[in-house]
Amino acid sequence: MSENQKNKPDHTAERVALWRALHVQVDSPAIFEDEIGLQLAAPGDDWRERPDMDPEGTREFRASIVARARFIEDFVSDKLREGIIQYVILGAGLDTFAQRRPEIASRMKVFEVDQPGTQVWKRQRLSEIGYDIPNWLRLVPVDFEEGGSWWEKLIAAGFNASRPSVITSAGVTQYLSKEAIAATLSQAANLPSGSTLVMTFLLPFELTESQERSKVKEAEKGAQASGTPFISFFKPSEIMAMAREAGFQEVRHVSSEHLNHLYFNGRTDGLFLPRGEEFLVATT
Repeated sequence: MSENQKNKPDHTAERVALWRALHVQVDSPAIFEDEIGLQLAAPGDDWRERPDMDPEGTREFRASIVARARFIEDFVSDKLREGIIQYVILGAGLDTFAQRRPEIASRMKVFEVDQPGTQVWKRQRLSEIGYDIPNWLRLVPVDFEEGGSWWEKLIAAGFNASRPSVITSAGVTQYLSKEAIAATLSQAANLPSGSTLVMTFLLPFELTESQERSKVKEAEKGAQASGTPFISFFKPSEIMAMAREAGFQEVRHVSSEHLNHLYFNGRTDGLFLPRGEEFLVATT
């Protein structure tokens, strides 16, 4: 096995990239276009034959993935217009913002934070498919399993902690302990006024509808089987209270209902976001 194969991202990150590509291919109109992640993952010509790529069976998961990606990129674009140019992606995985949206990203300093092996793999794959690493993009390796400090690594990579910034974390909190999430909130809350943390979180099962609950449980079983079990769930009031306690001045909850209104209203193909994954938006 080559070093690059050993360093591949986990199955969850790959699946997210493939669902984003599947959305472009089977949902019309697409609300988010990303097929570069598919090029990075290089799953083989038969990738759409996989059980976890069934267009019908994965519709709700797919909707969740593209809705959160669209919301984050809309938010980051708005913040750039306000003059905020530092953007940190925690748990970047196969994120392709820098490659897909250079007209926006090149006006910012973008920091992708992830495990060292994933970063080695991604750097090599980007080169193989024809993308350079521009000077405004920094791949920041952090060994979270060994207790590595993402903040220290971020500073070492050229992040300016005295400037307002946007930090995003999508599809990550369910894999972290509540103590680790609280530590991330506290660190981000120390950023200058006007900085924002945009973070997804999973609702407890009892707050989802019965049909949606079975889908979330199905996803949880899959994560457990792949070695990345879900360990943290939050009521909106709980995670908002944690953000306030960490020191954020303005805290709001963005519900799946609101995302449906923004991105799926009026569709006739049945694509919608189930209640399960929601957003915390916290500003210093």
